[in-house]
Amino acid sequence: MVLEFLELMPRSQCKRTVKNVIENTEKFLELKQKTCNEFGRKNSEVITVGASKAQNIKSIQQAFEGGIKNFGENYLQEAEEKIEHLPSDITWHFIGSIQSRKSKKIARLFNWVHTIERIEVAELLNNARPKELGQLNVCIQINLDSEKSKSGIRIEEVDHFIWELQRMKNLKVRGLMSIPKPKEKEMQRQSFKKLKNKLNELKKNYNDLDTLSMGMSADYQEAIAEGSTIIRIGTNIFGQRQ
Repeated sequence: MVLEFLELMPRSQCKRTVKNVIENTEKFLELKQKTCNEFGRKNSEVITVGASKAQNIKSIQQAFEGGIKNFGENYLQEAEEKIEHLPSDITWHFIGSIQSRKSKKIARLFNWVHTIERIEVAELLNNARPKELGQLNVCIQINLDSEKSKSGIRIEEVDHFIWELQRMKNLKVRGLMSIPKPKEKEMQRQSFKKLKNKLNELKKNYNDLDTLSMGMSADYQEAIAEGSTIIRIGTNIFGQRQ
């Protein structure tokens, strides 16, 4: 049932949540346009992925109607029902850690996977991707600050890693993803610039690379300034999680 996630929510709270999502979506897209203008970027160059973890179907539907056409999910089980009931022209991105046993379903349900960090998982995705769906778009996750609490490979390892992925014909390596440690604005731009410089270096050998998945609600402006092509936005669209 489409509204299953709303059943335990008071009616007045449902209305307030929907209204806030509509307003937040419109406001954010305006701010994104201004940010792109400020840094000489075309608005169309930067895809907004609504980070919809823990959000109900109705809220995602409202964000979609407000102009968000891409959504990112962290958990397969939560995403399955959303994908089933929401519009078929939504582009779905998997942005969470991948458990090997769930790789088969992820390969079938999602258009993008942003969190490739193990060759073994990439092979599982490649083997499970149905030919009729075309190649699965993937990004390699980079742990820029070598944080133990975060997934991703070291930036020094990416050259060999991407070389390994080239033999997997059902995957299309699009670029790099990272979640840098929060820093002061100028330092955050330096982190994003480091990822951009690495992508530009890789492009010399891999012409198809075109994606930098970086920037979230707190730092999307710095990410856009440094060349991000996909920003993952949760709070600025859906509000703070309860």
